[in-house]
Amino acid sequence: MTAAGEEMYALVERLYPLCRSITGDGVRATLDIVGEYVPLQVHEVPTGTQVLDWTVPQEWNIRDAYIADAAGNRVVDFAASNLHVLGYSLPVSATMPLADLRGHLHTLPDHPSWVPYRTSYYKPEWGFCLAQETLDALPDGEYEVRIDSTLTDGHLTYAEHVIPGQVADEVIVSCHVCHPSLANDNLAGVAVATFLARALAEQRPYYTYRFLFAPGTIGAITWLARNADRVELVRHGLVLACAGDPGHLTYKQSRRGDAEIDRVMRHVLSASQRPHRVTEFTPYGYDERQFCSPGFDLGVGSLSRTPYAGYPEYHTSADDLGFVSPAAMADTLAVCREAFAVLDRNRRYVNLSPYGEPQLGRRGLYDSLGGRSDAKEAQMAMLWVLSLSDGEHGLLDVAERSGLPFDTVAAAAGALHGAGLIKA
Repeated sequence: MTAAGEEMYALVERLYPLCRSITGDGVRATLDIVGEYVPLQVHEVPTGTQVLDWTVPQEWNIRDAYIADAAGNRVVDFAASNLHVLGYSLPVSATMPLADLRGHLHTLPDHPSWVPYRTSYYKPEWGFCLAQETLDALPDGEYEVRIDSTLTDGHLTYAEHVIPGQVADEVIVSCHVCHPSLANDNLAGVAVATFLARALAEQRPYYTYRFLFAPGTIGAITWLARNADRVELVRHGLVLACAGDPGHLTYKQSRRGDAEIDRVMRHVLSASQRPHRVTEFTPYGYDERQFCSPGFDLGVGSLSRTPYAGYPEYHTSADDLGFVSPAAMADTLAVCREAFAVLDRNRRYVNLSPYGEPQLGRRGLYDSLGGRSDAKEAQMAMLWVLSLSDGEHGLLDVAERSGLPFDTVAAAAGALHGAGLIKA
């Protein structure tokens, strides 16, 4: 996983400078880069399109922005950091005294050297974000204020990558692509999703896996609105966010709380003995709240390291390239792969010889164990699979009830299936 971690970090480095928002060329440029790693189907949804209770907004793009003092020095400069501009700012070109400008400035007094990330998507506004120490150093006087942005009819852009499975039933993996230069939220999630897609493409998964790279909230709502007639194919899902910080892994359960993805994630995290937390669903956070809204009620959870708004660097300039690490992203990726390996094999079987215990030795099943050190464990796994193959219990039920590793249980089921003793 070390090499994968370094590659994911390199992807984050490439994406970090781009100015993204919920619409615009920054999203397109981001998807162009992701598309170098996995093929994407890009969708453009026109401004004004009704999507559930929302409407696709106008498209926002920005070229330059600054605050300059009387000598022409840029004291706040979009070119230095795209966080300096309030997201979705209206264009402005004016000269005004600092007293009037203050109402349009956003800082973090508790972290005076950090620049906050702020947006105003649905209320017409303009503004700048800057360090409190920068603001404190500004003398009274006249300042030139310029935001070279456009807010016009255009499109909302999102992309999908689909890995066909053995069945049409789907697992959806979602990550938001709307934040500008914030490494953990959510470029780390984008990188993990991209490399998870690459890993799954090398296999022949049971489920069809659909990866969604979309702006937060409005992107997921748009996808749901456009796919309402086929959303019943989504059996499981996972939202990836904040996947690269130093914190322990956190899994937020679906609204149901007992969805299969919830059980799988709890099992994998516990069995791995990684430090972790499992939290209950709340209707606040990332796009799990859209997929889990009561009209859809999909079995979609959310995996992060430190969760939404749970670290001081959240939505600030301190969420930079130094805040995420290859090791943390590699660990998040590994857990995703472990979880999907369980999910893909968690079948229900029916015992074809349910009256008494079938003679395993006659079928070569005991002999096939040879002198393996785990022979007793493998034998017990076969007996447990036979016992619980009643069409009601899946292999995860077997693993949890027996206390045996899921891989051992799945191997036992494969051997029994091959011997004609169980059927899916």
